[in-house]
Amino acid sequence: MIIPAALATVTPVPDHAFADHELAALYDALNPRESSGDYEFYFPMLMAAGSVLDVGCGTGSLLHWARESGHRGRLVGIDPAAGMLAQARRRDDVEWVHGDLSTATWDSEFDFAVMTGHAFQVLLTDEELRTAFAAIQRALKPGGRLGFDTRNPAARAWERWTPSHVWEAVTADGVPVRSWNDAGPFENGYVHFTTTFESPAWDAPRFSESTLRFLDVPSLAAFVAEAGLVIEQQYGYWDRTPVTDASPEIITIVRRPLT
Repeated sequence: MIIPAALATVTPVPDHAFADHELAALYDALNPRESSGDYEFYFPMLMAAGSVLDVGCGTGSLLHWARESGHRGRLVGIDPAAGMLAQARRRDDVEWVHGDLSTATWDSEFDFAVMTGHAFQVLLTDEELRTAFAAIQRALKPGGRLGFDTRNPAARAWERWTPSHVWEAVTADGVPVRSWNDAGPFENGYVHFTTTFESPAWDAPRFSESTLRFLDVPSLAAFVAEAGLVIEQQYGYWDRTPVTDASPEIITIVRRPLT
């Protein structure tokens, strides 16, 4: 989930915390489309592409929006969380795939692929990263592009993932929900944290355990090059400013070469 500029000190709940069906039903309330800088950023590229693959599509909100906005091409969303896909399947004019890139077999089928909401950071091992990039490289048509985002480790965002930074929302049923993170230390490129969800409508809070990997620009570039992809553009925030040590994001657009 992406932090609006006005709320930069608040860390919203990570997408992958919503693996079970009950929490998945809360996701869109806690992640309103209008506050997602990533959606606004990637949307023109998505709408200009004839075929789109959304990796880690979650509740399918981005592809729903594309259909609502008149996209007539092929739209495919893949996610390992059955609870999230249950929400996504509220629309049946998009292909929904339960799984991840380790079993993907697409071959030169997509003009554009996207990973929003820092989904890239749940690829924890070098092997997972290589597998994901290789699968996307195969799935893209020659000249096709991938857009993804990862938090810049130099900005040390995890230091603000504390119970004092609370994210609040009201569900479609009018139920208020509060959530917050409690992060451990940064160790060898990884941060482990607990997300707590609380509502007066529940008997007890819900909890989710998460680990994210943080890669710097040179390390990221090495994995991209190894996969046979080329970095086309890279930004430090959704306003397209360059990446610096103070940038909260590393937003990357890569292309599969024509040959």
